[in-house]
Parts: sequence; C-alpha cells; structure tokens
Amino acid sequence: MFTSINDFVSTWKYESESTLRYIDELTDNMLAVKPHEHVRSAGVLVWHMIHTIPEMMNKTGLHVLGKEQQDYAGETVAELHNEWVLSSDSLSEQITASWTDADLQKEDDMYGEKWKRGTTLHILITHLAHHRGQLSVIMRLQGKRVHGIYGPAYEEWSEFGAAPML
Repeated sequence: MFTSINDFVSTWKYESESTLRYIDELTDNMLAVKPHEHVRSAGVLVWHMIHTIPEMMNKTGLHVLGKEQQDYAGETVAELHNEWVLSSDSLSEQITASWTDADLQKEDDMYGEKWKRGTTLHILITHLAHHRGQLSVIMRLQGKRVHGIYGPAYEEWSEFGAAPML
C-alpha cells in the first residue's frame, strides 16, 4: 500500500515508462495474433491495461482521461501508445493535483469491497505488472525482444558481460 503521493508518482513513472517500452516494441501486424486459444492477443491485452487506468481510478473520484471504450477495436500501435500516455499522464496529474498523503487512507467502493486509496494504487501497479508479464510471453512467441524491468531479460545478460540465464 502506498502512503505517500511522491512514492506512488515516482513508482508510476517507472512502471508507465516500462510499459510504454513494451507497447513501442509491438507492430501493427502483431496486435491481432492470438498465440493460443486461451491467450489474449497483444492488442486486447494492451487495451485492457490502458482501459484499466481510468476505469479503476475514476472509482476513487478522480477524473483520469481516457476513452470509455472497454474493448480493443483494432487500434494501431501508435494509437495504443497515445492512449497509454494520455491515461498514464492524466493519472499522475490528477493524483498530484487532487490528493494529499492523508487521502491515501480514504476508502472507496472497489468491485464490491472497500479499498484504501493507497491499496488501490498498489493493486493498479501489480495488475499492470501481471499483464505486462503476459505481454512479454506473447511478444516472445512472436519473435520480439522484451526489455528487463526488474532484472535483465535474456538478451540483456550479454550486455552486462554475462552468459544468458535460462
């Protein structure tokens, strides 16, 4: 749970930029490919991550910008990039302008439960990390490089002078 606006904003900046690096590695041709019948396409998954920012955070009384469109509708990588930046930046701006550290202890109705706002922010980030992990697998299955976020990805080991860890 976050107890400081500054801690969240700095963490969000890193997480948002990391996600944007993944989005920017995608190609328009990759977005509709379903690597398995039980796996979302990259386009559906990225749109879900984008949509979740305003959908979840507006339940806290914020007014985070973003399309109300719930489902992926064939947006291009450039459009996904722009929508991510819009919602991500809007979230940081809204929290910085509207909340104090004390507001992180306030509770909101979230999916049939009461969550402290600091918890909601934590869940937003872990939800993002969860889906970004799924996206990394989809990208690998389509031959794309992924970037290490919390540690080196396969290709990055050699950049550190070490053998790749499998």
